Amino acid sequence: MKQSHKGWCDTELSTNEQTRKEKTQAVESLHANIDELEASIAKLTEDITELTEAVAGLDAAVSEATKLRNEEKSKNTETIGDSQEAQTAVAQALTVLKEFYAKAAEATAFVQEPEVFDEPYKGMGGESGGIVGMLEVIESDFARLEADTKASEASSQKEYDEFMTDSEVDKTKKSTDIEHKTAKKQDEEQALTTNKADLEGTQKELDAALAYFDKLKPSCVDSGVSYEDRVARRKEEIESLQEALKILNGEDLA
Repeated sequence: MKQSHKGWCDTELSTNEQTRKEKTQAVESLHANIDELEASIAKLTEDITELTEAVAGLDAAVSEATKLRNEEKSKNTETIGDSQEAQTAVAQALTVLKEFYAKAAEATAFVQEPEVFDEPYKGMGGESGGIVGMLEVIESDFARLEADTKASEASSQKEYDEFMTDSEVDKTKKSTDIEHKTAKKQDEEQALTTNKADLEGTQKELDAALAYFDKLKPSCVDSGVSYEDRVARRKEEIESLQEALKILNGEDLA
């Protein structure tokens, strides 16, 4: 009986110790996994928020740039159109004036008598030259305004196109990052739920193993007294009780 009980205790204690060891390691590992997952999910949440705000900022910047570009383009188009119309009008005026002064000079040549003058007659050249020259300067100014506006428009359009391309590339990258991080976050949230459920079940198993170990202690764990000593002590206690009973009954102990 003694050896049978000791063998049973050894088996139970060994099995229980192994169970406690495995469950303790599992609980510690699950706690570490949960801490790591929670930290990663928090970081992913922060990253997704920042990326989402950045994409919104890009959209706002693109919208504002497009608005300004359209306004500038409309103004430049109007300026170019006005310059071209002005040049056409000035060119037509120059043509009319040149024809007018040419005819006027020709008509005057027949009426006047050139020999009464000390110098050859030059008609209305001075007057015509001043007006024509002024109109030619005006025409040149409008031509330069047209050229400058076209150059400015081309430069602004190029900058806008480059900005739009860069913004689209940046937005695509950020949107892709959001998708990947969102998918990863969902996977980790699922893993966190699973780990928490595993932890709950494993903790219960560890608690049960610890409770069973507490039950084994009284009869199986050596607390400084060997099994033989405990048996001998129990025998002595029984003999002492028997002697006390005899004394109470008035029996002779001799």
